[in-house]
Amino acid sequence: MKDIIKILPDLVANQIAAGEVIQRPSSAVKELLENAIDATATDVNLIIKDAGRTLIQIIDNGKGMSETDARLCFERHATSKIRESEDLFSIKTMGFRGEALASIAAISHVELKTKREIDELGTQIIIEGGEVKSQTPCSCSTGTSIAVKNLFFNVPARRNFLKSNNTELSYIIEELYRIALVNPQINFTYSNNGKEEIHLDKGTLKNRVIKIFGNNFDQRILPLETNSNIVEISGYVCKPEFVKKSRGEQYFFVNNRFIKHPYFHHAVQDSFFELIPTNTFVSYFIYLKVDPKTIDINIHPTKTEVKFYDERSIYMMLKSAVKQSLGKFSITPSLDFEFEKPFDFNIDENKTGIKIPTIKVDPYFNPFYPTNKNTTPPRNDLNKQHWEKLYEIATNKDLKNNNEFSSTTHQHSLPINPEEGVTENIKEAFLVFQNKYIVSNLKSGLVFIDITRARERIFYERLLNNSEGNPDIQSLLYPLSLEFNSIECEIISEILDELKSAGFDIEHFGGNTFIVNGAPHDVEESDIYNIIHSLIENYKNNISVFKKDKINNLSASIAKSMASKAKIIRTNEEMQAIAGQLFSCRVPNTSPSGKPTLFIMTNEDVELKFK
Repeated sequence: MKDIIKILPDLVANQIAAGEVIQRPSSAVKELLENAIDATATDVNLIIKDAGRTLIQIIDNGKGMSETDARLCFERHATSKIRESEDLFSIKTMGFRGEALASIAAISHVELKTKREIDELGTQIIIEGGEVKSQTPCSCSTGTSIAVKNLFFNVPARRNFLKSNNTELSYIIEELYRIALVNPQINFTYSNNGKEEIHLDKGTLKNRVIKIFGNNFDQRILPLETNSNIVEISGYVCKPEFVKKSRGEQYFFVNNRFIKHPYFHHAVQDSFFELIPTNTFVSYFIYLKVDPKTIDINIHPTKTEVKFYDERSIYMMLKSAVKQSLGKFSITPSLDFEFEKPFDFNIDENKTGIKIPTIKVDPYFNPFYPTNKNTTPPRNDLNKQHWEKLYEIATNKDLKNNNEFSSTTHQHSLPINPEEGVTENIKEAFLVFQNKYIVSNLKSGLVFIDITRARERIFYERLLNNSEGNPDIQSLLYPLSLEFNSIECEIISEILDELKSAGFDIEHFGGNTFIVNGAPHDVEESDIYNIIHSLIENYKNNISVFKKDKINNLSASIAKSMASKAKIIRTNEEMQAIAGQLFSCRVPNTSPSGKPTLFIMTNEDVELKFK
């Protein structure tokens, strides 16, 4: 029988390895940007065409490579970062595996130009599908320029599974942000299809955060800092009033490397306990500096998962640092020990003794007797006649006709069965329970309406009606200027037509700014930014769902945001309006997400509870 195990050719092995390291264009961008950082570049230019399918080019002014190094860098496991196994326990550079360039070259056409400052001429290398086509001297600037063309040209299955251009661009921009946020001392530029879209000048970390995420972050973030022999923590965390209902700007860095760490994320979230609503997320930019020997960054090909040897101690220090920042800037209540008068624990021996405190109690006090300072309530048998009067009121069968309830009774038509649309004229009293539910009586029992879900259904069907014809837009008194980051701008541009159909008169003003001239009638001007931002987050987290039916899913997302921002119901007329609008909907029984908006407790159900 013949042997069946064979050693794979280098070309096939490189293509398999590429699937681990290079999953999409953003993966190549990450690896190339890290190489530029390791080359001590101070200016990095990222050029993208067709979302990275056609071209990914990075130009830096780093130290460049010699002719020999330029050729060797494309070999598997060829690296300048480590020499022996002990070096794996003290890694301080970004790229160190020696796999990135070999993997990229195996699945694309690569053109490399590089030159050191001491060399007169640089080196140009052209590789196609892992095969070196040429290596020649060239004239170029000090540093390195690497162009990756036709990514996945020889792996069509991988290319076919790429997302839309806007989605892939959002991944690329996110990788750029992760590198830029940890290297504020470097200038970054980003160009897409020949147009420069991002320009980040070197500066402080706070300036870099504000430049990327908008000027409003200047007032939103709080600094935090703490040092110990285990970890040094620095960075910024957002104030509680600016939390989001979906994951937003949450960045952890360790030794200048972006990481994902759910355990540390929990530490930050838990620091805001009782300061923020449940199911909301805090934005933060937190930098950890530890001894490289105390972490293992070689557990995942993307190097975003890191193992800490003392996670528990860092967790407690991180939580303490965030709480200290919140307390320092008066976000959480604290005692003023500097000005608080100290307690006197000294006992004066000359005093005769300590008296037990006493209080006076009036055993004849009756809260239901109308008294004033000048009258004394009767005390015959503890005001028995007044207690009996209270009992008579409580047991009066015609309680609804009592004057105390006359202001909350109205003639109104409500369906007993919302699906059948059967109505009957009844006299009912509305009330709000726990600021969440409207309760009203029917002849057959009681109906309970979830206010938020009812509003969500009402807004949703109203938005759908807008999309089917001329949208009902309320013009703003003054146009509203909103600023978003580059990823958010890409998403807004993609769903701009649907936003206009839903009732938002919004247009691109230039750069990262959009102008809102009008909004749906039910939207308050102060809520427009939060609604659009929630819409963007929902879109990012559910791209595949939104693609199938943009109008319906967009309307549902807007309706949910509008319902959560709506004011608290206080008057009987508002309750009546909500109930009437809900039962005029096509599907009043459920919210757009499929959850029930109401339920009816019949008279039989009530009677069963008392048996």
